[in-house]
Amino acid sequence: MPLNVQDKKAIVADVGAQLAGAQTVVLAEYRGIPVEQLTKLRASARDQGVYLRVLKNTLARRAAQGTQFEPLADSMVGPLIYGISADPIASAKVLQGFAKTQDLLVIKAGLYNGKLLDVAGVKALATIPSRDELLSQLLGVMLAPVSAMARVLGAVAAQKAAGAPAPAAAPVAEAAAPAAVVAEAAAPEAAAEPAAAAPEAGTEANETPAAE
Repeated sequence: MPLNVQDKKAIVADVGAQLAGAQTVVLAEYRGIPVEQLTKLRASARDQGVYLRVLKNTLARRAAQGTQFEPLADSMVGPLIYGISADPIASAKVLQGFAKTQDLLVIKAGLYNGKLLDVAGVKALATIPSRDELLSQLLGVMLAPVSAMARVLGAVAAQKAAGAPAPAAAPVAEAAAPAAVVAEAAAPEAAAEPAAAAPEAGTEANETPAAE
């Protein structure tokens, strides 16, 4: 059913509001994709915080006027689905990920941070790890030494419980010994030196040792 004037104004206002808070827009041709596949794509986009909508290009151009996404107007040709996201890479990831499994979805263009992207640019943007992926990788790096230490301590505890001698400390553990432990180990030697020097001090004061 054709859209009336009020419907068109509402769509332009809705899309304009999305563009106002967006960093990235990706355009893709969806010609021939079954409805159930598009439904799955919309669900995936929603989960990733991506505004995904099939739009009339005239309305999309109108919504983009005066925004950083206005340069995309020349690419708004054909039956297009628009992916709009505040996250810089989310829309590229969603559409490019779907395109890998559905040949009928064809990436046409994109725009990120005021820069137009061709198909290769959108694909490159989609390969960048997301914030959650980066945090997960960082957490894995941080927890790796802790996990290794836990395994060593667990093995030592098990051997002690079985009455076996504890294994020699690993070089890494020796290198990581706290300074306080090193100082404590050196303390007896430091205390012994003044004690050994005491008789010599007595001799210099003309005191005859008992043994003589």
